[in-house]
Amino acid sequence: MTPYTLLFQTVLRRMDPERAHDRAFRAIEVAGRVPLLRDVVQGALAPYLGRGIGGPGSVEVLGRTVPAPFGLAGGFDKNARAVRGLTMLGFGFVEVGTVTPRPQPGNERPRMWRELDVRGVRNRMGFNNDGAVEMAERLRALRSTRAGRAVIVGVNIGKNKSTPATDAAGDYARCARMLAEHADYLVVNVSSPNTPGLRDLQTADELRPILTAVRAAADEATALARVGRTPLLVKIAPDLSDEDVDAVADLVTELGLDGVVAVNTTVGHDRGPGGLSGPPLLARGLEVVRRLRGRLGPDPVVIGVGGVTDADDVRAYLRAGADLVQGYTSFVYRGPFWPSRINRALTRSPGSSSAGTMA
Repeated sequence: MTPYTLLFQTVLRRMDPERAHDRAFRAIEVAGRVPLLRDVVQGALAPYLGRGIGGPGSVEVLGRTVPAPFGLAGGFDKNARAVRGLTMLGFGFVEVGTVTPRPQPGNERPRMWRELDVRGVRNRMGFNNDGAVEMAERLRALRSTRAGRAVIVGVNIGKNKSTPATDAAGDYARCARMLAEHADYLVVNVSSPNTPGLRDLQTADELRPILTAVRAAADEATALARVGRTPLLVKIAPDLSDEDVDAVADLVTELGLDGVVAVNTTVGHDRGPGGLSGPPLLARGLEVVRRLRGRLGPDPVVIGVGGVTDADDVRAYLRAGADLVQGYTSFVYRGPFWPSRINRALTRSPGSSSAGTMA
């Protein structure tokens, strides 16, 4: 039993899950703000993050060099407050959000539950976040330093709960306009089950105007800021039928988007309200990634997420066709050294990533 396992079994599992998350998140945030502590911890846990282009395990994707293939999924750092602390712990890249144009509190509590028998998490958070203006300020501060500019940060964007579906494109475009210049990539999240009606936007007819508006807004913002074009991806649910997965892939091809993030949480369970994440998602996540790669061909980027517990799960996603892989839920169960253990295993093993993506 590791020290973290003992802590989890005796203390953390007895705490309200959201309260435990908030305390752990705050500790990571604070540690990441102390330069000497941050650099020492990162040097010990994640030496691969400093190896740059051509380092073992680095991946050339989305026009960036990602230092290691395993990163943090959206939902953990909703407000871009702890990016440096999270990379300190060994994530190769960090996706922040989901962020909405205006701040919102999310759904009422309780809204997060541990599913201990499957080592999963169920949540109905509802896009609680500080809003795009606050996130833009934090990312601007991050990018003001050389080390902050080196971190690979994706930004996951959504719509406010109060915004009608007919006006969704405007919300997504506003987020893109404020955040594109600070992001290494943008992700349009239409797959959370916790905002009423959001998943209905995954149909091609509903999704097309949203993605078109986001692409235009992002391009306008980056042109004004005189920075390069920001890649755009869309995140989909595991509960889509295979035919609907194909339709999203075809839309990505039609619009010339950069790729897909697959998958979000599932509502295919009988455990109560909210979406379930963790190991039960692995099989479907791999199926969707494999199907996307077959439909999209070799060029668009696929980020696989769902059910990752160890380096073998990451390798399975890479073999299925993913370029990068994300996790979140096992961070809760395996503790702060989990991301570095995975990426150290991947970066020290020749051929551990998919052919054609290694730098």
